[in-house]
Amino acid sequence: MPAAPQVSVVVPLYNEEENVAELQQQITDALRGLTHEIIFVDDGSTDATTQKVATDERVRLLCFKKNAGQSAAMFAGMKAARGDVIVLIDGDLQNDPADIPALVTKLNEGYDLVCGYRKNRKDTVYKRLQSRIANAVRSRFIGDGVRDTGCSLKAMKRECRDALVPFVGLHRFIPAFIRRAGYKLTEVPVNHRPRLHGVSKYNFANRAWRATKDMFGVSWLLSRRMHYEVSESEVSKSV
Repeated sequence: MPAAPQVSVVVPLYNEEENVAELQQQITDALRGLTHEIIFVDDGSTDATTQKVATDERVRLLCFKKNAGQSAAMFAGMKAARGDVIVLIDGDLQNDPADIPALVTKLNEGYDLVCGYRKNRKDTVYKRLQSRIANAVRSRFIGDGVRDTGCSLKAMKRECRDALVPFVGLHRFIPAFIRRAGYKLTEVPVNHRPRLHGVSKYNFANRAWRATKDMFGVSWLLSRRMHYEVSESEVSKSV
């Protein structure tokens, strides 16, 4: 594999032993024709998730000693990525890897970050309602211009990762930090599939309450971002 593949796919995993093998195959199939690496970040799984990852020269497996959360797994994977483009995708097979090439191609239109949004979500009515309210409040308060920040499927130019600040809950605010840093972003509709195996890692407490607290913190942090321009002048030295 080249030192710098075209695409690095970052996949956070936590107890996804029934999904990871199929996901790995689907990602590989979707990226035929592109040099790529798949970075699986195991977030302290207590099942056989890591044993289900197939050996491949294009696959890297990072393992946390203990559970640190989705944001930590994503951030670690992005920092380790060597590709010109970094793609984020969930490990539960609800995101469709077949959408990845379209997101990567969209970057060629002058965008730095392309966010997927789930046009036809395969979740319960209650879960969709929660997300709709949370997204509306967050977008209005933070001003990230994204309708579905809960969709993990994203593609970004590698330099965008430098705009991100590591904290618990970061995965919900990736577009906000990247947009505020001056990068250009857009959204495209993506496929969304029902969860067939395993269970969701989120409930009302960690989806709504924590996200609301984080929103105020992120708003404060973005308001404190430094803005400056530097010009360098030549200094002549007398001998």
